Amino acid sequence: MRLKPGALLRFYSLCGILVQVAATKSKGRGSQGQFPLTQNVTVVEGGTANLTCRVDQNDNTSLQWSNPAQQTLYFDDKKALRDNRIELVRASWHELSISVSDVSLSDEGQYTCSLFTMPVKTSKAFLTVLGVPEKPQITGFTSPVMEGERMQLTCKTSGSKPAADIRWFKNDKEVKDVKYLKEEDANRKTFTVSSTLDFLADRNDDGAVVSCRVDHESLNSTPQIAMQVLEIHYTPLVKIISSNSWPEEGQSIILTCESKGKPVPEPVLWTKDGGELPDPERMVVNGRVLSISFLNKTDNGTYRCEAKNPIGRNSTEYVLIVHDPNALAGQTGPDHALIGGIVAVVVFVTLCSIILLGRYLARHKGTYLTNEAKGAEDAPDADTAIINAEGSQVNAEEKKEYFI
Repeated sequence: MRLKPGALLRFYSLCGILVQVAATKSKGRGSQGQFPLTQNVTVVEGGTANLTCRVDQNDNTSLQWSNPAQQTLYFDDKKALRDNRIELVRASWHELSISVSDVSLSDEGQYTCSLFTMPVKTSKAFLTVLGVPEKPQITGFTSPVMEGERMQLTCKTSGSKPAADIRWFKNDKEVKDVKYLKEEDANRKTFTVSSTLDFLADRNDDGAVVSCRVDHESLNSTPQIAMQVLEIHYTPLVKIISSNSWPEEGQSIILTCESKGKPVPEPVLWTKDGGELPDPERMVVNGRVLSISFLNKTDNGTYRCEAKNPIGRNSTEYVLIVHDPNALAGQTGPDHALIGGIVAVVVFVTLCSIILLGRYLARHKGTYLTNEAKGAEDAPDADTAIINAEGSQVNAEEKKEYFI
């Protein structure tokens, strides 16, 4: 005769009661110190959960596991519920361990281990099932994007429990200023989360890798990542590089026009002073390079390089000044300013010397005889000599001369 599942469950329950009564009669108060021990379990959806119930001091009293719906799963080593995912791991008087494979979200809940003493003692173990987030996807990108346009990239993932976390990175550098949205799924157990990255397209972002990373405890520290390579179109950026920083007459010079843009700029256009190059024989254009040979003063002027692509055009200028090598050599001779300074010092010193000498002679004033004064050799002084010469002192003062 084959029993129905409900009848089988009642049968096992009755057996448990009978065993419990027998154990009570045989052991008496010794069974009152027994108590089952369990632990909460967390498992990822699709994984395997192991539920273990232990009794340190068991007097051969039966153990039973039941699910959140209070259906008996195992009574000692007897399987009570027909579910191929549930298997016995170990059954003894001290332990009853079972496993539940291919766990689903519906398996989550409180499981009960019962020890059939009098009264029956129980211990609860809560089974938590983690919902694994789906691989994220980035939407909102259209290629290419023009420089200056606003970009809104959205990263979304569903099925996470609890809600997953989303983080944005640009070339491995995290972007913080983002929007985050969490919504409950139709099953009312899992969540769909999304995040939006909003920014203006810039030429520096061309070729940048934008990644959306989903972190969740069910992923075992291995996040799920979605990536998008940015393609930004922008007008050319132009600059001129000269091969000679001090060009002289008779030499040559090479001007290279470097242009960077996306799409790649067309061949550049060279002009001089707003017009065509005046001497095609000496001024040769090869791609982006302008070569000028046998430089002379007529080559002086402003050279313009212009580049364009479908997005726009841009240009830059280079002012060429051809130097006279002879003038340059003269500049390397004696320093005329230094010489002029030395001459000024010499003149100043000479003038100071003359002034000092004059002041010295003024302090030592004297007299001397003129040509009319005679007998100066015998006179003690000039006045006496004059008097002796004329025989009197008349007009003596007129014959005196002084020197300073």
